[in-house]
Amino acid sequence: MNMSPASKADHKAAVDAAAWMFNVVTSVGIIIANKALMATYGFSFATTLTGLHFATTTLMTVALRRLGYIQDSQLPLFELLRFVLFANFSIVGMNVSLMWNSVGFYQIAKLSMIPVSCFLEVVLDKVQYSKDTKLSIALVLLGVAVCTVTDVSVNAKGFIAAFVAVWSTSLQQYYIHFLQRKYSLGSFNLLGHTAPVQAASLLLLGPFVDYWLTNKRVDAYHYSLVSVFLIVLSCTIAIGTNLSQFICIGRFTAVSFQVIGHMKTIFVLILGFLFFGKEGLNIHVVLGMVIAIMGMIWYGNASSKPGGKERVNYSIPSNKPEKQNGLLESGALEEKV
Repeated sequence: MNMSPASKADHKAAVDAAAWMFNVVTSVGIIIANKALMATYGFSFATTLTGLHFATTTLMTVALRRLGYIQDSQLPLFELLRFVLFANFSIVGMNVSLMWNSVGFYQIAKLSMIPVSCFLEVVLDKVQYSKDTKLSIALVLLGVAVCTVTDVSVNAKGFIAAFVAVWSTSLQQYYIHFLQRKYSLGSFNLLGHTAPVQAASLLLLGPFVDYWLTNKRVDAYHYSLVSVFLIVLSCTIAIGTNLSQFICIGRFTAVSFQVIGHMKTIFVLILGFLFFGKEGLNIHVVLGMVIAIMGMIWYGNASSKPGGKERVNYSIPSNKPEKQNGLLESGALEEKV
């Protein structure tokens, strides 16, 4: 039975909302679990923990493949290795940036991922943004900055770490959308290709990176029943976090994922207030939350309108699609993103 256009739009909106909520819930959940593990029980081995996250995710993809939910697909080795390089530099870069920079500069670096992602879409995908879409992004950046940016100090090595973290993360998120589009890969399929390689590389290099950052050995950590439980909990939630990221970026774009994804920052601040008292919430933070939420609503409305965010192809339309610069396929003059 064919669905009417209105029904299809309602169904898409419902699935989109479910995907966002899935990502928000799992992301906030893993932040809380990791904070308890690291702050309360002193497990400071973030890179190794991420390797365990991807190892658990790999087990999930193996099980889904055996159950028939993941079909055989192809991803060239060069593309796979390039994605893993971006992803691993992102993980290590963010950890190093957090360690070497003040919290304020770290938050500014995270905010700069939005304009960098916009730049990548404009240059690589020929995307054009309307004035309203640009202004809504600026409003989100302002709101989150008011919420989170406090002390801002930077040094040379901290700036380099932040630069690497921002660009590698933006490239990794852009590449998720690009690979799914170019090779017609679903979220499960792409995760099935990338998770095992990320798990192997991070578990191999993670203990050395963590020792370099913390001067502590992961094998010398005193594992208790509670800390092991929190590690298992973190790995379990990470399956949903990794999968939901691929689903969301596949359905939308890296820019949309970054903009609306800052809702997670708002939730973390609210939960911090609920769990840790009034120190985490004041009029300054509340004002930033209101501004950010207004910007997110505006962005969703502006980017969905005709001309709000479009991929422009300047080639003459033809019946046979042709590859252009290895990234885009030609077709109509304008294609809605």
